[in-house]
Amino acid sequence: MPPKLGIVAGGGALPAILVQHCRRSGREFAVAAIADHCDPKAVEGAAQRRFRLGRLGGMIRYFREAGVGEVVIAGGVSRPSLLEMRPDFRALRFYLGARGWRLGDGRLLNALIGLLEQQEGFAVVGAEAVMPDLLARAGPLGKAVPGAAALQDIALGRRDALALGASDRGQGVVVRDGAVIGREDREGTDALLRRCAQAGGRGGVLVKIAKPLQDRRVDLPAIGPGTVKAAAEAGLKGIAVESGGALILDRAAVAEAADRVGLFVVALAPERPA
Repeated sequence: MPPKLGIVAGGGALPAILVQHCRRSGREFAVAAIADHCDPKAVEGAAQRRFRLGRLGGMIRYFREAGVGEVVIAGGVSRPSLLEMRPDFRALRFYLGARGWRLGDGRLLNALIGLLEQQEGFAVVGAEAVMPDLLARAGPLGKAVPGAAALQDIALGRRDALALGASDRGQGVVVRDGAVIGREDREGTDALLRRCAQAGGRGGVLVKIAKPLQDRRVDLPAIGPGTVKAAAEAGLKGIAVESGGALILDRAAVAEAADRVGLFVVALAPERPA
């Protein structure tokens, strides 16, 4: 039996998916739900405590008292200012020691992994280590496939997303007719797609690529049925990710949603070493 799993639960569907998996498989788990980010319904009935984002010390104590051996960081969290975070002493010491105000989200998460593993003794695992079926596999999900023009947009999107990720600013870009029309920032993919919808126009693709320097145990690009719906509302024709480098949240539901609105969703082989 694997060790007890500590789930740091942010926003989105992933925390609920992991909770349901643990219940089905009989794996023991405890949830640290991030206040103002994790939907209470997503972890309803689970062994849990809610924490402000700045209560790192309290979260570590909770996991240790609960007998947690492995920790998975799941779901989105918008990054507040240090004042808004109201950090406890452990969080403040970590943030100042890591010079967090100078780091992008990816590098700050890498530093957090180092803290949890090297100083606190937890093993940090990716969601795909808990549920291997979440990891994107090469090929289309659903009936539609990208045509020649879409493949050209995807190639441009990959290059631009890698450059964006290298600057630690985001993972996703939208390309239409050979031009990048939107880039993800700290507000995330949903905000990017809303901006594209407000700008109008038809066609184009969303390309999501993992940041080159990020630790792939946290913050892998993720898409779900909601991403497909938002992409359709933005007038896009498809979504592309890399196989082995993205999470598909409910593969069957993503394929069904894509077929319903006529979008392609495809995972392509990486163009660089994993």
